[in-house]
Amino acid sequence: MYPEFEVVPAVDMQDGQVVQLVGGERGTEKTYGDPVEAAQRWVDAGARTLHLVDLDGAFEGERQNAAAIDAVLDAVGADVDVQLGGGIRTAEDAVSLLDRGLDRVILGTAAVETPEIVGEISDEHPGSVLVSLDSKDGEVVVSGWTEGTGLDPADAAGRYADLGAGGILFTDVDVEGQLDGVRTDPVRRLVDSVDIPVIASGGVATIDDVLALRSAGAAAVVVGSALYEGQFTLDAAIDALGESSE
Repeated sequence: MYPEFEVVPAVDMQDGQVVQLVGGERGTEKTYGDPVEAAQRWVDAGARTLHLVDLDGAFEGERQNAAAIDAVLDAVGADVDVQLGGGIRTAEDAVSLLDRGLDRVILGTAAVETPEIVGEISDEHPGSVLVSLDSKDGEVVVSGWTEGTGLDPADAAGRYADLGAGGILFTDVDVEGQLDGVRTDPVRRLVDSVDIPVIASGGVATIDDVLALRSAGAAAVVVGSALYEGQFTLDAAIDALGESSE
């Protein structure tokens, strides 16, 4: 998983359309059109992985955008790795998605409420589970970022690594979707707490933010608003990563 640092475009879906939320709040969304068109655009620009999120599923507790997700998998699933989160609540649902061709499932609420689900899925599909630790005010939040858990992200990350998680997806909700820049300290603290990949998300506004997260030890960064709003292009980010590593 992520042999080299990657910029992973986000395709967040609500009511069958691509959207981006500010701070995870419903009602703040901006719409960016058809998911298949967005996915194909990122693949054509050089993406090696796509990050799909069923936002309705995250808020409602069960998957709501299955048709749009299936369409994306049919269109680009053979060309890139695809990871999906939002509304996946059971091991059976996760395994069926992985059997269908998904590369990784992202578990947030389910992993917090039923930690053993991570091991159940990993037994059948090793390395396929990303545990989503979404942090708001230093606390892991679930149910579409609406409920606090009392969990410290770094402590929780170690627990899920022991349970067999293939990686940790860390979203800094406090800066998510705001295009105001990233905070590297929480990412670095999480990276130092586990030996599995940490994928960072939240706040990216510039290519310098991408480079900063790589320097903080992240294995990849998920980018949404900055790409959709044209703050920088995926091609330019990929080029900058290559140049800075030479």
